[in-house]
Amino acid sequence: MVFDAIVVGAGAAGMFCAGVAGQRGLKVLLVDHADEPGAKIRISGGGRCNFTNVLGDRPERYDSADPGFARHALRAYRPAAFVDLLRAHRIGFHEKHLGQLFGDEPATRIVAMLRAQADAGGVRWRLGCTIDAVRALGGEQPAGARYAVDAGGETLLARSLVVATGGLSIPKLGASDLGYRIARQFGHRIVEPRPALVPLVFDAARWAPWADLAGVSQTVRIACPQRPEAPVFLEDLLFTHRGLSGPAVLQASTFWRPGGSLTIDLAPDVDGGGDLMQWLRGTREGARQQLGTLLAERLPRRLVTHWLEGLAQAHPRLQAQARLAELGNRDLSALAQALRAWEISPTGSEGYRKAEVTAGGVATAELDPRTLASRRAPGLHFIGEVVDVTGWLGGYNFQWAWSSGYLTAMALAAGRR
Repeated sequence: MVFDAIVVGAGAAGMFCAGVAGQRGLKVLLVDHADEPGAKIRISGGGRCNFTNVLGDRPERYDSADPGFARHALRAYRPAAFVDLLRAHRIGFHEKHLGQLFGDEPATRIVAMLRAQADAGGVRWRLGCTIDAVRALGGEQPAGARYAVDAGGETLLARSLVVATGGLSIPKLGASDLGYRIARQFGHRIVEPRPALVPLVFDAARWAPWADLAGVSQTVRIACPQRPEAPVFLEDLLFTHRGLSGPAVLQASTFWRPGGSLTIDLAPDVDGGGDLMQWLRGTREGARQQLGTLLAERLPRRLVTHWLEGLAQAHPRLQAQARLAELGNRDLSALAQALRAWEISPTGSEGYRKAEVTAGGVATAELDPRTLASRRAPGLHFIGEVVDVTGWLGGYNFQWAWSSGYLTAMALAAGRR
């Protein structure tokens, strides 16, 4: 049999693409080395799957060498369309923080839905099947076959090949570099892959004074000064024994690069968003409060104690025991500046073991944004995480999987008409 398409990778993008293409009359084969499909879906969102975001069709919420590349796919298949699919399958969901949509039931329900969609389209499955080689076929081939996939002791033929192999994140789930190897084989450039949405770590000796804060969290505003075009995030930060985590740091990690720093505003919403300096001056009038006591109204007390100990080395008057009424405007200005612009330099990240996604991947300049087809090899498509498109934390990467899979499936169907 010559398939219309072989999809390599039974994750979110691969399963969705296969189902859409199959339901439009294409003969599709889905191949994966894992015994069960959708491994990352199963563990995402604490087992509930943060399957999209209500703002998931905004291209500015995706990082890529080409910021506008994802626009065509995101417009072709929007978050509301996937929500409608869940409703059709009677899968409940709810909205959480910042537009994040989670399933009411275990994430296995979404995996089962994707599998049912594929089965409804007559998709053939080859699970637990290791791919040994992918080859382009030259000359006249039966039924227009252009690709051969050697897998599981047999040779599989197809007119089109869709690479949906994901990235390198969470290796215990079977992540591999297969997609990058296939891309390079056909002449594609790879934007250097790196862990993203990942906790950041610091030199052990320099972090030692902060390690005792493990478990302390605080809402912050965080930025990457070496990338002024990168977004500034207002999210929760979490101290760990080795560094920083929490949504704020996970978001920033996508844009941070080794050797760079982070700028953190520890008090972004003091007094309901009022000016920090005004708040400090207003509180000072007639106040006998100690500085540490005052700041503990807005920050975790353990954080205040450690942070002021470090600050007092440069500003001796800013001791935790200092009376607020005894501090001058210069002291308060130094305090406000330090709170609003705490600059720290991570030494690295927790790596692919803890990364939710892989940034980088197949260079978008060599893909057609309207079909995700290779500009180098006819009939070759790349979708999902293997492409240099990385979404924000909060359902955006799943939306890219659905949108890129749909766009390619529709292109495959149009090509068969």
